[in-house]
Amino acid sequence: MFEPITVCPPRHCEPVFGHACARLRALQPEHPRVYAVAAMVDHGRRRWWRLSDGLDEGRIALMYRRHAAEMSSPEIAAEVVATALIHAVVGRVVALLVAEGRAWDPGLENLWVHSDNDGGIDWAGLSDTTIRVVEGDRLAGQPGVVVLPCERALEVWLAHRCSTALTFVQAALWRCAGLTPGRFWSLVAESVVGAATYVPDLAGTSSTVGAERGQGLLAAMQERGLPVRRTCLVR
Repeated sequence: MFEPITVCPPRHCEPVFGHACARLRALQPEHPRVYAVAAMVDHGRRRWWRLSDGLDEGRIALMYRRHAAEMSSPEIAAEVVATALIHAVVGRVVALLVAEGRAWDPGLENLWVHSDNDGGIDWAGLSDTTIRVVEGDRLAGQPGVVVLPCERALEVWLAHRCSTALTFVQAALWRCAGLTPGRFWSLVAESVVGAATYVPDLAGTSSTVGAERGQGLLAAMQERGLPVRRTCLVR
């Protein structure tokens, strides 16, 4: 189980979101930003940029160039940048999904990215911090919570919202780094499976349930036409 934490939620966001992020921060106390996200209403804009502006403002291309200048091959640099962006979109929200059966909105227009001193990504943020839960969840009826009828509905909704941001990132990396669609979508699958594998162990929740939720999300993504299954991947 998650360690008990006394939390004072951020001043402006809903308490449900604040407590969810506190639990995600507790998964890796030495690196609390690995899975948690921020409420943008509580932060200034220094080093933050909206993901949807990443192509027009050249931020994704700049990230790639910086990594390419330091690494042994441009292909490795492209994969490093892709992995960081994919984690910002889907890896973090899958952590909440597999551990608790809940999710925030990872849609393109809702996501922000925080750059570290080296131009990499060390955090992500949300404009809208509403949490989606399924019917019967104890959080149903609380402020900042929307209820969906079942986990299948949550997975379908989450796949739809992830697809807007992931498709944008894939196109950006193809354009600036030449990362093939097949490799990009395989990295997406690896991010989902990785979170579904490691987070239940960190959170003390069911590994079986976590794996089922991860596979359910991948199935919903595939149904939307995102080639995340091995049989669909073409390099």
